Amino acid sequence: MKSFQHFLLLGALIFAVSMSGQTMLTLESAMAIAEKGSPNIQRSLLNIEQFQYSLDAERASLKSRFSLTLDPFNFSNNRRFDNQFSQWFTNEEVFSSGTFRVDQPILKTDGTIALINTFSWRNNKSSIAGFGENSNKAFSNNFYIAISQPLFTFNRRQMQLDELELNYENANLDYAIQRLSLEQTITRQFFDVYLAQLNLDISKEELENTSKNFETVKNKVEAGLIAEEELYQAELNFANAQLSVQDNELSLANAEESFKREIGMNLDEEIKLSTDLEAKPIVVDLEKAIDIALKSRMELRQRQINIEKSFFNLARTRSQNEFRADLQLTLGIFGDDERLSRVYNAPTRNPSVSITFNIPIWDWGERNARVKAQEVDLRTQRLDLNEDRKQIRMDIRRAYRNIQTQMPRIEIARKNVENAERTYEINLERYENGDLTGIDLNQFQSQLSSKKIEHARALINYKTQLLELKILTLFDWEKQQPVSIALPTN
Repeated sequence: MKSFQHFLLLGALIFAVSMSGQTMLTLESAMAIAEKGSPNIQRSLLNIEQFQYSLDAERASLKSRFSLTLDPFNFSNNRRFDNQFSQWFTNEEVFSSGTFRVDQPILKTDGTIALINTFSWRNNKSSIAGFGENSNKAFSNNFYIAISQPLFTFNRRQMQLDELELNYENANLDYAIQRLSLEQTITRQFFDVYLAQLNLDISKEELENTSKNFETVKNKVEAGLIAEEELYQAELNFANAQLSVQDNELSLANAEESFKREIGMNLDEEIKLSTDLEAKPIVVDLEKAIDIALKSRMELRQRQINIEKSFFNLARTRSQNEFRADLQLTLGIFGDDERLSRVYNAPTRNPSVSITFNIPIWDWGERNARVKAQEVDLRTQRLDLNEDRKQIRMDIRRAYRNIQTQMPRIEIARKNVENAERTYEINLERYENGDLTGIDLNQFQSQLSSKKIEHARALINYKTQLLELKILTLFDWEKQQPVSIALPTN
């Protein structure tokens, strides 16, 4: 009987041959498919795209904005009463104008500076009983600079930009975390399918051995060398082996469908898995692992982002019923004349400045209570950050302890397989010599199959423990290098 290592090698070679209508999958190729087809990854990518557009829009709003407003024709004829002269008069007006303006937000101060030019033509006639008729037909142009600046308050425009940048960063962190979570899920399900395939291969091997034993017993019974009861037991063993193959085929089909759904494959597509379960001792520095995790874990950065956003919310809360001033300043020249070329022959300067104050007097403690509530939320976020750091240390230490016990377990499982193989070979010879019953031989066969599965499980558990430590520390301890997750391009 070949050793279990040879059995795994044979299985890998069989997997490496692409069968008709089947797709050969390694763990790496399964991850590549999942990154494109996984619904959770797609949601993360859409979330990144949404925040990217919002951030692009906010950055675009900080650039100069050009606008043109046209009022090409406006006619009115109204009968009005003049209170100064206590007379009714008729006013007829034809008016046409256009305004061009450039608005530039000022990010550093949250103010706005605008360059505005309004050009118009007006034909106005007024008739007053007893006074005759007056008329005016002229071009006019009003060119001025307007500055608007809030005072004694926080910079809302800068905060809005910072918050969108944090949202975009957080969305990218979500994608990276989802990518690592997907790797863990895909790895677990990949090995579930692999174990199901291994169970099926072992049960087929059992069926082949049982079939040979059945033929041997049948020939011996027909020759009168052993009792007929042995044939009944051999026949029962053969039937159980056939049923075991059917059960394992069903388990494999169910595991494959769950796996294909998770990675986004067509459920009707045939697959075959190939993997290397070789276990190599890995040296892990516990203190280094904890230090790397505390510096690189994305969940901690997300918690810090939440704290920064809580500061934003605190600033907004403090701005309710705040003392505030708004400064408005304009400076420009106005000119008018019947002839367009002479509009600015005698221009008029028209500066203006105004400042308004918002002075809260009494709000019955509303603002103070809302600020206190936001400060409590901020303390909660800081507490959660400290607890996350503690949990990371605990998780890494637990994973480290688990890894330290895996290699001895694998070695024990390997020796158990070797012992089970030798035991089965010895008892098979005894069975063929008539010194052992079929029931006893079947027990040794089942024991051998069980030890092979236990060995495979020990190897898989070692692989998954290394993957868990890799995700916990964002460091690949097999390759001795940091984990690099390619984020989607902007």
